[in-house]
Amino acid sequence: MFYLLLTLFGCLTGVTAVLFGFGGGFVVVPLLYRMLTASHGADDPINQSAMHIAVATSTCVMIVNALIATDKHRRAGNLIRHYLWPLGGFIAVGAIIGATAAVWVSGEVIRYAFIAYLGVTIIDCLLRRGFLTHATDVIPRRLGSTETSAGGVGIGAIATFLGVGGSVMTVPLLRRCGLSMSQATSMANPLSVPVALAGTLTYMALAGFSETNLGAWFIGYVDLLGFVLLTVGSLLGIRLATPWIGRIPDRVHAWVYIGLLVIVLTAMAMK
Repeated sequence: MFYLLLTLFGCLTGVTAVLFGFGGGFVVVPLLYRMLTASHGADDPINQSAMHIAVATSTCVMIVNALIATDKHRRAGNLIRHYLWPLGGFIAVGAIIGATAAVWVSGEVIRYAFIAYLGVTIIDCLLRRGFLTHATDVIPRRLGSTETSAGGVGIGAIATFLGVGGSVMTVPLLRRCGLSMSQATSMANPLSVPVALAGTLTYMALAGFSETNLGAWFIGYVDLLGFVLLTVGSLLGIRLATPWIGRIPDRVHAWVYIGLLVIVLTAMAMK
């Protein structure tokens, strides 16, 4: 049952990666956290490191999801180069900072930070103008230098600390630049790649400084078995979702995006 659930939720991560820019973190983190704490005793090292494992494995799954989804959107013509670079470089710098910080704090701190950030993001999307509505006659503006540099580092640090890929920050940011939901969510995938790569490598490397022994199926905090099953499922999900690229009405797309954030927030807040 454990393996089946991982594969099914992996399929869901593939769908959300293609259609909403969620590279996997918003599905993988709550799922793995709940499954690891439920299947291991309170004194088990895996239970005690459940949030770290969930976040690290999430960033690893995101590498595959984000790269494949990026290629799908490139073929669909949804990517706009000047929104990707140099923002992506600053995000990579922030990702290293975020992963380093996450290794040295407790899992509960990461969990509550995850919940808090989701709550703030949902409220911001609902109340600030520019997310739920899209004016088709407005020319999208370019990102400012501060949004690119400081914003990129902040996005990378927060995203890797929480294991969410950055889409929860890049999509609202690009949406307010005047992009459609289809374009904004498409851009979230390539912008998640530096988070996924930097985060995974940092979690693997820095876990070596910990004396915790998680077992043979782990490299650092990355659960290899979980990664394989989630990735297999995600490949199926990406294939199923690809025909829907660009076909969801913009306002519906925005509301479903917020709805998914609410579901994940509820899942993580439940004890």
